[in-house]
Amino acid sequence: MIEMQGLRKDFTVRVRKGVLRREKRTVTAVDGIDLTIAEGEMVGYIGPNGAGKSTTLKMLTGVLAPSAGAVSVCGLTPVPQRTRLALRIGVVFGQRSQLWWDLPLRDSFALLRHVYRVPADAHAARLRRCRALLELDGFLDTPVRQLSLGQRMRGELTAALLHGPSVLFLDEPTIGLDVVSKQAVRSFLAELGATGAVTLVLTTHDLADIERLCRRLVVIDHGRVVHDGTIEALHSRYGSRRRLVADLDVPLRPGFTVPGAELVSLEADGHRASFDLLSSSAGAVVGELTALASVRDLSLVEPDIEDVVARLYRS
Repeated sequence: MIEMQGLRKDFTVRVRKGVLRREKRTVTAVDGIDLTIAEGEMVGYIGPNGAGKSTTLKMLTGVLAPSAGAVSVCGLTPVPQRTRLALRIGVVFGQRSQLWWDLPLRDSFALLRHVYRVPADAHAARLRRCRALLELDGFLDTPVRQLSLGQRMRGELTAALLHGPSVLFLDEPTIGLDVVSKQAVRSFLAELGATGAVTLVLTTHDLADIERLCRRLVVIDHGRVVHDGTIEALHSRYGSRRRLVADLDVPLRPGFTVPGAELVSLEADGHRASFDLLSSSAGAVVGELTALASVRDLSLVEPDIEDVVARLYRS
């Protein structure tokens, strides 16, 4: 569905050199990306500020022309075939709107039907589904300018899907949303992705979105891909581990060992022990502990993806 081969984008900037003189300098935003995304995939595309995420999306949607390399979306070349591509893709930018500011949300949707030349019955069916999943009925007749940020974002998602796109590009779709609105958007996107009918590319700084929605994670930095794989592979590559915390009736001695696990802390005079699970399962560690004393409580802490990604950026 999406192919990038040696994709590159350079910008020319002018840098002050002295009082009256400026010097031209080339800045590379995207530096030779090779990437293929299959039909129906949900891919998280992340990186630090200035890594080249938004520049990549702009080349994929035909807003920017590449400086070098080749790119194909839905079998089309984005810039020369931009009009045809617009009928095949949906785009949601968290800081920009495709809705009419002074019109009720319902009228914006009606106008978009004519812009994309969508048959009335297909438009009505898609709108009906979005109304149910995103709970739009309470503000369909409200002018866009009066909507809350969460309501507007739900409207933006609907607007991007009413023409039945094959690919949906999302740039920071939950930025600034409250917890309830974030949950509504995530649940909708998860259900949309589960159908396999839409290929979804998500860029965000909110890694909870990635964990909830995407099996595949692509991390870029300085315009280059530094990781392409599952979130589990990212944890494995950068040494993050699941942690087992056990509360015991009797204190645990400091030298206690379990094969395949590492005792990382003893608290409450030895009554609380924390183990990082290396190659051992949580059950094996619990078995060793219960042979010594009764266990009052157990908790299993999953590795934090934000810590892993921060460690990747630093490296």
